[in-house]
Amino acid sequence: MKAAFACLRLGQVFALLTLVTASFASDWDRLKTGQPKGYVCFRAASRIQIDGQINEDAWRAAPWTDDFVDIEGGAKPKPRFRTRVKMLWDDNFFYVAAEMEEPHVCATLTKRDAVIFYDNDFEVFIDPNGDNHEYYELEINPLNAVWDLFLGIPYKDGGQALNTWDIAGLKTAVHIQGTLNDPKDTDTGWSVELALPWKALAEYAHRTAPPQDGDQWRINFSRVEWEYRIVDGKYRKTPNKKEDNWVWSPQGLIDMHRPERWGYVQFSTGEPSRKQFQTDPAAEARDVLMEVYYAQKEFHKVKKRWATTLEDLSLGRLKQLPSMQAPTIQITDEGFKVSAAARTPSGQNQLWHVTQDSRIWKAEK
Repeated sequence: MKAAFACLRLGQVFALLTLVTASFASDWDRLKTGQPKGYVCFRAASRIQIDGQINEDAWRAAPWTDDFVDIEGGAKPKPRFRTRVKMLWDDNFFYVAAEMEEPHVCATLTKRDAVIFYDNDFEVFIDPNGDNHEYYELEINPLNAVWDLFLGIPYKDGGQALNTWDIAGLKTAVHIQGTLNDPKDTDTGWSVELALPWKALAEYAHRTAPPQDGDQWRINFSRVEWEYRIVDGKYRKTPNKKEDNWVWSPQGLIDMHRPERWGYVQFSTGEPSRKQFQTDPAAEARDVLMEVYYAQKEFHKVKKRWATTLEDLSLGRLKQLPSMQAPTIQITDEGFKVSAAARTPSGQNQLWHVTQDSRIWKAEK
């Protein structure tokens, strides 16, 4: 009996090890299902009045983004209500306008820096230099209440939100197509206009702000939508029902704080509709390094140490990539650094790094 029990236990151990090996990159397997989207943001040709109504000539010339999808991607049900965004810029502001279908527009929070997503809301996330660190978040509800915050590093890497940080000079407005907090009628929806000053965004941008023609920043948008019932003439959240998260560029996971999967906004001084979005030439290098990062995190959960080789992470195939050298792993006092030299489609050689806190960057020459 003891021998049989020992064989059973040994079999369970092998099964567990197989499961662990297969799950080293489990988060990344879901994150990589959706490719980051891109948007060309043109200069505003005329003045924009921030009143929540997206009706100026400048806005008419700007293209809409694709309609929002579920945060986990296309495999999830299509959102019940349409959401889409436009973007513009000038020397002083980065402008964002959002249009949201909503048959029952409601909100309760009015205080600055309250947890706005407890109401239905619209959210903006901006990482100017795309290193997954030092990024901005803004949330706004139909009462025009704002929560703006800054994160030095993502929550999953031990980061904490700096709620005391404000977007100095921020302009916001909301327009309701219907009646706010009135269950007796059916509304059309609500729209938002935002003017984010370059001066504030430049604080942690580590690059030119306002941007130069062709510059790309990482950005994403989210809409939190709760399901409501009408009880005794008042809106009540449906009990035991989680909120929906609808986004422009799908994350793959229910977590907006994965900047590596945000979309791209490409700033242009050209004529609208005459400039095409250019795919990030470093996209493959970024994805490869982030795959190693996620595999390292899973490996560390089990082994309580960092892997030193790609084989430890079951990622030996990354040695065979035609457009880049095999990533190398260096153990550091803080954790690890993974490096990879990649050749861009234009023939440039670039050296990229990622560390245990998910910071990713291109080495300067």
